[in-house]
Amino acid sequence: MFLSFDADAQSYHGEDGYVEFISRAPLLEFKGVSDHLNGLIDLDENLLDFYVDLNTLDTGIRRRDRDMRNTYLKTDQFPFAEFSGEIVSEFDPDLQQEQPVRAQGTFTIHGVPREMEVEGTLQPEGNTLILKASWTVLLEDHNIDRPRVLFYELADEQRVNIHIVLEKTEDNE
Repeated sequence: MFLSFDADAQSYHGEDGYVEFISRAPLLEFKGVSDHLNGLIDLDENLLDFYVDLNTLDTGIRRRDRDMRNTYLKTDQFPFAEFSGEIVSEFDPDLQQEQPVRAQGTFTIHGVPREMEVEGTLQPEGNTLILKASWTVLLEDHNIDRPRVLFYELADEQRVNIHIVLEKTEDNE
């Protein structure tokens, strides 16, 4: 059950969060990162929504980035990855410390939505909330072909980590 103790409207927004995915194959691991994660948490409505433009992901190798966007993620057709849902665990916005939270919702990438539960932490700090979360995405669940690197096929399982500072929206102050 979600708990909110503050009578003021509590909506938070962030535009420059960090997202990374970690990809593995035998003898190889690489990351794709972006600092363009956008997000919204509305504590009154118990809603959250986060998305990233997949064209902003950077693995450090331009050719790999191009292949990832064009061949596998098909960002011309499916430019965004998004998680939308609600907080399903207790959270006290007046407690100024990191608190474990769980969210239930829909993660959509490559145009394919999947229901999932995500665990993370939320930390109120003044007029901000700091969110950190991690979850696993299976490429086959979203109809994404598994890329090959040299003679190895990447693992189906991709680890996703996010970190974002959300500021209280001005109309709520």
